[in-house]
Amino acid sequence: MAQWHGISRRKSTGGRRVPSRGKRSTEISSEKQFALIGEPKRKIYRKTGGNTLVRVLSDNRCTVNGKDGKSSVASITNVIKNDANPNYIRRNILTKGAVVETDKGHVRITSRPGHDGVLNGVVL
Repeated sequence: MAQWHGISRRKSTGGRRVPSRGKRSTEISSEKQFALIGEPKRKIYRKTGGNTLVRVLSDNRCTVNGKDGKSSVASITNVIKNDANPNYIRRNILTKGAVVETDKGHVRITSRPGHDGVLNGVVL
């Protein structure tokens, strides 16, 4: 559910703030979207000034940078460790810093799936 991040219609003393200008669309935040493991799905959001933001809703592949400096694509099986929230391991939620199990070995996610729109990682 979206949240409103605007100015309150009441003052700190409890009095009304007059005139009330209403809500602006830029003050309403987008809903929470977590990047999951599954079929590749992305969503495009419109931001202030006509800018766009691409979010990963789900993906089962990531670009892995190996120890030799070469990049390759690996398929993700599950999340092993996530320092952001221990519940994200059970729910297979991908965030920056999450350690995932792939066919190339254990990989740490280095990109921000909710902001960058891609999944990049390095082999541990």
